[in-house]
Amino acid sequence: MRETKALDYFLLTLLALIWASAFFNIKIATYSYGPFTIAFLRIFFGAIPVILLCYIKKIKIEAFSKDWYWFATIGIINLVLPFYLIAYGVQNIQSNLAAILMASTPLTATILAHFFTKNEKINMLKSLGVLIGFSGIVFLFSDNILISKNNIFSALVVLFGSCFYVIGGLLTLKISNKKNENVTSSILIWATIFILPISLILYYFNPTHAFAFIHDLHFSHRIDSTLSLIYLGTVPTGIAWLIRFRILKNNGLVFQAQVAYLIPIFGIILGYIFLNEIITSKVIIALVAVIVGIYLVKKSSKINIVSG
Repeated sequence: MRETKALDYFLLTLLALIWASAFFNIKIATYSYGPFTIAFLRIFFGAIPVILLCYIKKIKIEAFSKDWYWFATIGIINLVLPFYLIAYGVQNIQSNLAAILMASTPLTATILAHFFTKNEKINMLKSLGVLIGFSGIVFLFSDNILISKNNIFSALVVLFGSCFYVIGGLLTLKISNKKNENVTSSILIWATIFILPISLILYYFNPTHAFAFIHDLHFSHRIDSTLSLIYLGTVPTGIAWLIRFRILKNNGLVFQAQVAYLIPIFGIILGYIFLNEIITSKVIIALVAVIVGIYLVKKSSKINIVSG
């Protein structure tokens, strides 16, 4: 790692902006596409730049090697399930709510890491951070202007979907000895392979729009939805990963982790600018609580690194 430069801060901000932009673009995509189509095309378009990078750098992709079952499992848990669940939930809630709910991921990771890793145990400071952060999430659900009995299930689905990112991250530790480009390409390949048959199986048992590609097989989609869908795949799913990898390589995990503070802030701002979404006082309070919670969790992690 080298000394942090202005370009590094620019790339960190750009990464947060790109990931935050995913939420309002998912919302726009749902105007014309179903959740499974959104998930499938995000994965498909996202795989292209990463696989091209492996080809250019002559990195072997081990998707069908002896570890294929890890790549397949992570592809389903870390991509297929959260991409679908988030798109399903965002249909009925504001994108800025999704940004805040997704920001709870580091808090969920703290809890699960305590039970499934050896070096990430919960201490007093982490406990306080988790408590404050999730108190903000609970408080957010009391916002009767944005969350009602008609969409509370959708909000819970988004929150549930964020948990799969954490589980997928824990599973990735099993293959942490492999190159990041190889791992990412492999899980994207397996996610692409699995999502279509999963959709067809679910459609057989429950033939609704939520589970079907079939309803999206036409050429009368809205232009804004189509552009948002292409953007979701190529930029937040594909190109953003390449930026993330550069930051990790040059500046390390602790620096890159600061992106968690910026994503919900940008998510709220972008939702207001592009979709004219309402920002209530409870949204602001919940946002502050989540950011404070993340800060305390990460501060505790830094202390552990230094003392260790």
